[in-house]
Amino acid sequence: MKQSGCTVFNDRHFSCENCDGCVSGGFDSATSQIVLCQNNIRHQSHMNRVVTHELIHAFDHCRAHVDWFKNVKHLACSEIRAANLSGDCTLMNEIARFKFGLKGHHQTCVRDRAIRSILAVRKVSKETAEKAVDEVFDACFNDLEPFGRIPHSKADAKRAYRDFQNRDRYNANL
Repeated sequence: MKQSGCTVFNDRHFSCENCDGCVSGGFDSATSQIVLCQNNIRHQSHMNRVVTHELIHAFDHCRAHVDWFKNVKHLACSEIRAANLSGDCTLMNEIARFKFGLKGHHQTCVRDRAIRSILAVRKVSKETAEKAVDEVFDACFNDLEPFGRIPHSKADAKRAYRDFQNRDRYNANL
């Protein structure tokens, strides 16, 4: 986040609160604060995914200056990236949801979760959400920053972070 021009303070930018419904977390763009719904997060692995998902939104807010409230395509892109990069759509998570397939299932999951997230935070029709997601899907699905890859496991996430830390050294040698 710091390399993208935004500073994060753990004591100010993270908040644990009780939330309504089945929401696990959120990103408040006005305060740049990540909210974790302590009453709806039951396992460490779930919290890790929620924090990663919301940090992707924070990264997009910092890097791309997302217009969260007026441009549904901006929201769709960030939701696609968050679903893709946070572990929301791992095979194990999908099996636990009794949803799994083989060919193209990761993309289907990312698309479906992005649409669900848009519908959860904006009063738009399902058709509007689907259209926004479909229009930006390819570009946003393939935007893998700041990881450079889809981290499919904790070990892969650590490798992605190491690569991120070392990328300036690599680019300096070109």
